[in-house]
Amino acid sequence: MLSHNSPTFRPPLTSPIVHGDEDCFILTEAITVDTDDHAVGLQHWQQEYEQLSGGTFSGFTDEVWFGNVQMFRERSNQVLHQTGQCWEGSRTIGVTLNATGDGLFSGTVLNRGSLVTLGGDDALDFRTPKHLDIIAVSTGAAELREFACTVWGIDTEVKLTIPGVLNHSAEAAHCLSEFLELLLSSIKSSPKMLNYPQIRKIIEQEIFNNLVVATSEPGSENHIAIAMSRKRVVDKTKAYVLEHHDDPVTVTDLCMALNISRRTLQYSFESVLDINPAAYLRAIRLNRARRALKDGAGIAQTTVADIAARWGFWHLSRFAGNYKQMFGELPSETLRRHH
Repeated sequence: MLSHNSPTFRPPLTSPIVHGDEDCFILTEAITVDTDDHAVGLQHWQQEYEQLSGGTFSGFTDEVWFGNVQMFRERSNQVLHQTGQCWEGSRTIGVTLNATGDGLFSGTVLNRGSLVTLGGDDALDFRTPKHLDIIAVSTGAAELREFACTVWGIDTEVKLTIPGVLNHSAEAAHCLSEFLELLLSSIKSSPKMLNYPQIRKIIEQEIFNNLVVATSEPGSENHIAIAMSRKRVVDKTKAYVLEHHDDPVTVTDLCMALNISRRTLQYSFESVLDINPAAYLRAIRLNRARRALKDGAGIAQTTVADIAARWGFWHLSRFAGNYKQMFGELPSETLRRHH
């Protein structure tokens, strides 16, 4: 469901293909041949596009909304001057996947692999390069800031105050673009997974984690001081997982519940159990998914995809690979064997 801070969904203005239950998510795809139509393609953005290069315009927009997250990919084949504003209270972070020549974003030079940011109160001023392909996330600035401070000990808004192209490494841009491309592709191929609140929660947390990592300078983390021994951290983690036995607990859940940083959690697990916390939680979720497959084998409508989503696995083929690596058989084989 929409959070109370989220803008209310409205139909986009470009007559795109629309998928989804608006109470949970909305996915749109729009092909445009007019810059004015392209400008209104993103929901809740107020934009005007002026075409600066000669030639027939062609544009394409993918967009997904769920909760307080708007993720989109925008492609265009002409030089445009984009002006306007994002929705109130938002923070946008994007990365250019491809660009022919240089562009200017808030007066800073942009090219392929550039990381950009824009706040909800900032004026958009973007002269695009020709043949632009950009992928981005807009979310609540306050929510992202709270997440970054709590989980990473970093105040994102300090660095992101001024709109423009961020200082970053090529690796940071590559990792973010690779993650967002994979996520958007997975959502487009299996949009109904967003009907599951567990999936929406995990994806939002993974998006926030990737945004924080991409926009943080190496060594800038101001992590929360360790307040307990590593053994106690692991014991508290086990107790939390046991208490929430019906939920796909994430590393972020643990950080927030125990009020510790990811680094503290990582060190604690590696020193006590010789496994990282993400691998530990994945193993727990895989085991619970296996039990669900066996318990649901006699129910006609039970599917591997449903159970994978129930336990927070949003990439079905990756789930199958992890499952086989763990149990020596595919989840479909478990389901079939216990039918």
